Amino acid sequence: MLPKEGWTPRGKAATDVVLGTFRANGLFLAAGDVLAGEEGLTAARWQVLGAVEVAGRPLTVPQIARRMGLTRQAVQASVNRLLSDGLVEAAENPEHRRSPLIRMTEPGSRKYAAIQKRQAAWVNELAAGLKRSELATAARVLQALSNRLDERRGDDHGTP
Repeated sequence: MLPKEGWTPRGKAATDVVLGTFRANGLFLAAGDVLAGEEGLTAARWQVLGAVEVAGRPLTVPQIARRMGLTRQAVQASVNRLLSDGLVEAAENPEHRRSPLIRMTEPGSRKYAAIQKRQAAWVNELAAGLKRSELATAARVLQALSNRLDERRGDDHGTP
């Protein structure tokens, strides 16, 4: 028998994960603003720098948006600010004339490294007392849910 809300037990558990993720996301972004703020950045701009750094190569705005699960418009706004601050630069994209490749400048790399140093201390403290296996399980579950959402993007079941 289904709960009165219509969820299966697994659906209810997944809903609990979604709600917990919403709350954690807000708290992570607030913490990111504090960590990045010392370098004059926001969490959003730090995320853009991080997407390029983790990729290990220049990316287009749509590629950054897909990797971050954000809209192209939101990423473009962050990229525009990073461009005006001289922390990234736009390079010609031989594969798409209207979608330049975004790469970090030396000042952008220095700011990113400074934030990462603070983030390492912060996340080590945050993780203290939690089991590594539990954190690995949480990461796997969130990745699996993200993969399912990516697969369903654009069809009738991907979004409410």
